[in-house]
Amino acid sequence: MSSDHPAPSPIPVAILSAWVEQAFLRAGLSATDASHAAEPLVLSDAMGVFTHGTKLLPGYLRKLVARGSKPDARPRVVRQGPGFAVLDGDASLGQIGCRHAVDVAIEKARNVGVAYVGLRNTGHIGAAGVQAVRAAREGFFALVVGNDRPSVAAAGSRGAVLGSNPLAWAAPVSGGDPIFLDIATAAVAGGKVYAAVARGEPIPATWLIDERGLPTTDGSLYPQHASLAPMAGHKGYGIGVLAEWLSGILAGGAVTTQVGSWLFDPPGDPTLHNAGFILFDISAIADPDAYAASLARFAAEVRGAAPAEGSDRVRLPGDLEWEQYRHSLAAGIALPADVRAKLAEAGAIVDLRLPW
Repeated sequence: MSSDHPAPSPIPVAILSAWVEQAFLRAGLSATDASHAAEPLVLSDAMGVFTHGTKLLPGYLRKLVARGSKPDARPRVVRQGPGFAVLDGDASLGQIGCRHAVDVAIEKARNVGVAYVGLRNTGHIGAAGVQAVRAAREGFFALVVGNDRPSVAAAGSRGAVLGSNPLAWAAPVSGGDPIFLDIATAAVAGGKVYAAVARGEPIPATWLIDERGLPTTDGSLYPQHASLAPMAGHKGYGIGVLAEWLSGILAGGAVTTQVGSWLFDPPGDPTLHNAGFILFDISAIADPDAYAASLARFAAEVRGAAPAEGSDRVRLPGDLEWEQYRHSLAAGIALPADVRAKLAEAGAIVDLRLPW
């Protein structure tokens, strides 16, 4: 007789969303902010990006309860012109700060065609691609970057120099889902190292650099005794510097070691994370019909390319995530065991029973 336990049933997207909103409400967010904070986490899970979904919830709740992230934060514009703005996030949860920043960027880009918005003094921003996709749904091309506490080696360094500074972009598609890319400028997001260690899985030698500046496959060394390797060597390092400049330096925010750790610092301390947003209003810059036709032709050409052996077809950036998202809407989200454990931990923090 088998001792294997049956796999837990997938969780409907609506049920997970409602539960995460309730958790945020119990941590002090308003109903509107709870909805805005839950949406990116659940969307990430629905897309299969579990490292940046509801697995992050316990850390966010601890920050809110201890007021390292202020539940009643009110991000505000502190400097602006027709096509730019700088916002102080008021130590908001990162998803809330980003929501305000995207709103301002959309308004300004709609008025003048192009906009830059810098967001300083917010929390860990999570999945940058979710913010870019939101702008793309409104008809804007969006580039989103962020900074973080150093965990990534520079090309040639022994230790961490930059954060895993994310870079994401999204392009609107007439009548379809945006084309989008969301990457860490490290070889891998730190959350994937934690997840592999928690599951007892080996990691590739390309993920981490030890204290001698050499590759290591020991994931347990991270982050105290190892750094993430930069994506594609000096190329990823250079893009990480760009993300630091657009999010922290240009906006007048905290940079590198001035940024706190949302996981390891006392939960009552603000982390001073930053993000940068660049938006293009497609309808102002391009003829809408010509843009739609050109993009459709391009997409068909790429997706129609001959697939390599072992590949079913060629996809554009974001195709896999949208395929998984539609599957999740229809069949529910099959959350991994480590994510389910984090949700149980989150429920304990705010005394909220899991409904599944």
